[in-house]
Amino acid sequence: MNSAAPSPDAVETGFLDQAEVSCRSRGASLTPIRRLVLALLLRHPRGLKAYDLLERIKADKPGASPPTVYRALDFLIEQGLAHKVGRMNLFVACSQHCHQAQMPGLFLVCPRCNGVTELQDDAVMTALAASLAAAGHRLESPEVEIGAVCPACRDTP
Repeated sequence: MNSAAPSPDAVETGFLDQAEVSCRSRGASLTPIRRLVLALLLRHPRGLKAYDLLERIKADKPGASPPTVYRALDFLIEQGLAHKVGRMNLFVACSQHCHQAQMPGLFLVCPRCNGVTELQDDAVMTALAASLAAAGHRLESPEVEIGAVCPACRDTP
């Protein structure tokens, strides 16, 4: 009996395959370039800027252009597979595997190391939405960003 944890490659492939099935069930297609962009985001959990993605993609596809990357990112965001962290203008894969574009993402952004942690807490988001509505407001973006010092930076003098 093998109880070893799956390899990172197997986890990534499983996530990408699940994302493909999810997209297909909604009548969308996770094309090879979209899959590549999502894979790159998965490999860089701290996030990547669009031009960093473009440089990495050009290693395999020299003809890739900025619109190619931005279209792929727009699709992934629309499908709930990625998020844009506006505070740092970078993109991250949805770490909660929520695949629900209507579910806002809650991001903790460390001001010291620029690390990004995604939280999926329905109770917090429901309370936030209710408080906003009571004040006559609504979320402008599906991403809520909070500056918060991460554990690694908190423990470092």
